[in-house]
Amino acid sequence: MTIHLDHTIVPSRDKAGAARQLAELLAVPRGRAAAGPFTAVYVNDSLTLDFIDTGEAFPVYHFCFRVDDAAFDAILARLDAAGIPWRGEVRGADDRKVGTYGGGRNVYWNQPDGHQWEILTRSYARQPR
Repeated sequence: MTIHLDHTIVPSRDKAGAARQLAELLAVPRGRAAAGPFTAVYVNDSLTLDFIDTGEAFPVYHFCFRVDDAAFDAILARLDAAGIPWRGEVRGADDRKVGTYGGGRNVYWNQPDGHQWEILTRSYARQPR
């Protein structure tokens, strides 16, 4: 049996705004989730991020999206067009430098709730098979 992550819940102070921003940056669909009080971002055919409004304290989450070179360039251009600061290191100044950790390209940015998004062109979490 193959196991796939189907969805995860992302806490937010503004679920609609947070979902809209991520969907626009990644150029993927979003909308009301099929079940529950969520605004969904349909990352791909098998993964949905379900944003939910909460007034409770929540930790900052990190989500990393592996993309091809063309998508990387397009997302980076959308970050710039939206005026969203980004960096090449997981921590540090938003210096607009592209990281090369793991032999590919990667960048990080934080959204208004503090969650950290990353795009990369080559996984450093997994060794090639």
